[in-house]
Amino acid sequence: MNEITTIDTNNYAAMAKAMGIAHEGTSASKKSSTLARLRIHHTPIMGVAEVNGKKANVEVVEGGQYKLEIPDGPTYYAASAHIRPYMQRFMYKRFVMGGANSPNRYIKTVMADNLNIDLKDNDGGFNCGKPAGYIQDFKSLPEKTQDLIKQIKRVRVLFGTVELINPTDDQGNAAELDATPFIWEVDNRDAFKGWGEVFATFAKQKRLPIQHVVDAATEERKLPNGNSFFLPVSTVNLTQVVDIEQSDQALFTDFMAWVENYNEYIINTYATKASSHDDEDDIAITDGMIDVDEDEVA
Repeated sequence: MNEITTIDTNNYAAMAKAMGIAHEGTSASKKSSTLARLRIHHTPIMGVAEVNGKKANVEVVEGGQYKLEIPDGPTYYAASAHIRPYMQRFMYKRFVMGGANSPNRYIKTVMADNLNIDLKDNDGGFNCGKPAGYIQDFKSLPEKTQDLIKQIKRVRVLFGTVELINPTDDQGNAAELDATPFIWEVDNRDAFKGWGEVFATFAKQKRLPIQHVVDAATEERKLPNGNSFFLPVSTVNLTQVVDIEQSDQALFTDFMAWVENYNEYIINTYATKASSHDDEDDIAITDGMIDVDEDEVA
């Protein structure tokens, strides 16, 4: 007998398939992330403190800090961090401003190991609307297409562990936090390039990213209006090699599974949206046929 006959509660995937529930609820469920999200927080966080006997607004967290958001948990901040990258992926994303009856949203594509292919997105299209292939003459494109392309960001998605140096909470209080698995969607153009140089360094030395720790800080850049934003500053010490342990293998497997689940969600949403678009096109064609005046056709 080839079928599974012994119930193994420690192997949910195999048992769910055997029991016919592997796909229950998958079409209606929404993808959720159990990974902490890393990013740079550009503006200071203000709080109230007592100064000379009076309450005053003060900065409790400075701008330019690394920000680590724990799912269903607290958020931590630090001026610098030790980042151990395990892997990277690439995708496109585009922010869409909501209207009176619709919320703000992001259109995102699947994640891939390069951007030289068309990537399905969760709006039923490809590349968040970016035309396929290399655009040789951007200025020759219609202005509407140019505006659309400018809204689309290339994203370098980093997966790894991060150790915040002297972390604080959102009130500026000292906190304790172990090295934490994270995802970081690097979509700033300069930051995208900077982290590309880090991975290029690994490739030139034929080193795996997981074998090294990147010292990460930030640097301030001024905008014409006087405001500031911050870019990551990354330093790699190739002389220090980190040994790979069994726990690293397990975490790498978890990262790969996370990407697979994310891509499956995007692909399923793509199929639903694409089908909806097709139905709308069919309705539009049918309505057009109904609205045609036969005398005018004649």
